[in-house]
Amino acid sequence: MNSRNSADRGIRWTFVRPAAPGRSWSGWRGFASTRGPVYGAALIIALLCLLPIGFIVTIALQAGWDAASALLLRPRVGHLLLNTLLLELCTLPAALTLALAFAWLAERTTLPAARLLSWLAIAPLAVPAFVHSYGWITLVPSMNGLPAAVLVSVLAYTPFVYLPVAAQLRRLDPALEDAAASLGLDPLAIFCRVILPQLRLGLCAGGMLVALHLLAEYGLFALIRFETLTTAIMDQFQSAHSAPLANLLGGVLVLACLALMAIESLIRGAGRYARLGPGAARRAPRRDLGPLTVPALVFFLSWAVLSLAVPGGTILRWLAAGGWSVWTPSLALAFTQTVLLSLAGALLTTAAAAPIAWLSVRAPGRLQRLLETCHSYVGSLPGVVVGLALVTVTVSVALPLYQTMLTLLLAYMLLFLPRALAGLRPSLAQAPIELERAAMALGRTHWQAFFVITLRIAAPGVAASLALVGLGASTELTATLMLAPNGVNTLATGFWSLTNEIDYAAAAPYAAMMILASLPLTIILRNQSMRVSGR
Repeated sequence: MNSRNSADRGIRWTFVRPAAPGRSWSGWRGFASTRGPVYGAALIIALLCLLPIGFIVTIALQAGWDAASALLLRPRVGHLLLNTLLLELCTLPAALTLALAFAWLAERTTLPAARLLSWLAIAPLAVPAFVHSYGWITLVPSMNGLPAAVLVSVLAYTPFVYLPVAAQLRRLDPALEDAAASLGLDPLAIFCRVILPQLRLGLCAGGMLVALHLLAEYGLFALIRFETLTTAIMDQFQSAHSAPLANLLGGVLVLACLALMAIESLIRGAGRYARLGPGAARRAPRRDLGPLTVPALVFFLSWAVLSLAVPGGTILRWLAAGGWSVWTPSLALAFTQTVLLSLAGALLTTAAAAPIAWLSVRAPGRLQRLLETCHSYVGSLPGVVVGLALVTVTVSVALPLYQTMLTLLLAYMLLFLPRALAGLRPSLAQAPIELERAAMALGRTHWQAFFVITLRIAAPGVAASLALVGLGASTELTATLMLAPNGVNTLATGFWSLTNEIDYAAAAPYAAMMILASLPLTIILRNQSMRVSGR
């Protein structure tokens, strides 16, 4: 008689033959021993990420309170701070309101061609911010000051808010809205009291991106002659290189970044926004706008004209005016150098992000979270601060590295490390650790299991990280201007030098090629937004 209990009948029992002695246990020891080198690599990258903060603290200590106060407590610095504050206060509400309106119209109404309208809302991302400014100042040369800065900033940065808000709006469960309607609330009250609070995370995330970009942006505001902290730092650096005022203004800019992050955290709060209940959330029904359909379409088309037709039309007009003579060999050289720098920066940054991405998935803990914070905060710093830090360090400690390709690539790594993390971490999380354990139980070393199994599963995330970092590096301006070796000319720096010479026709091909290079990034961002929302 079978010794097994009758309750076990019908169950298929599977026994796995243990690996040969010394193989499986050595595999487990290998798994544990790999954490040390990975932690070491992550620690080295974290220390590099602390360079900007260390630079600011060192400059402040070296200057002393008397010298720092003499340089900073001046009317001009107050003017720069006021300009930056007014820019934030005027741009953020407009960008948040427009993005919310676009998301609602594209996702919750019966407007025709909703998919096309969604593309129109995010398409300005393909146009670098300083190219937006170039398009407007060539169309209206008298544009300058705060109103012009706000207009161009809203056109360039509103898509950063639209993407997270639209993704969150798609995932909202309409059951809460139905419950509010059953209690007698009108549509406006439902929107303000039910829907809007659930969009707080998307609004905060997008608003934070816009606020940090406003602090970091140089080219856009320099072209329309609007002074901010970043433009003043660049002016000081270009006139006197590592001038004390430029360094101290960099410290003020870092403090402004930290203040913005604290405000965003306070507004975001600690509330939970996840749906908890049986079944799957259904998709919210779309509302018929009725007589408001035509005004809504005009609203979208007006946005497309201001954000796409103006810079695009300006570039086409200058290309036609310049003819074939503007397509010079230097343009091909700039394109080649941009591609090579972007590729090298993408490879370096993705490799630098891999250790902490692996630790966040395979070995989470307090030390891992601390290291990850060091990796992530540097992405919120303006490129000019990272550039100043690397200039000061190389001039003071490692002069042979000043204005070399290695220093420029290090700047790209620091600036775009969070982008690489955003692509790597989710893809590594999708690779089950059980597969690695099974491979090691069969005699593979941990590194062999990682490269043969995990890396193959995470390949789409690796490709996305490479694309995000490479396309970001291809349009980076401030750090490239400060750190690029002599003879290195990217599309962004070539465009910038020609616009400074008021040679807008010769600058047009550079702008056109940057837009074409940025289109894949826009497509990637929209596809990720749709994937997050389950569509």
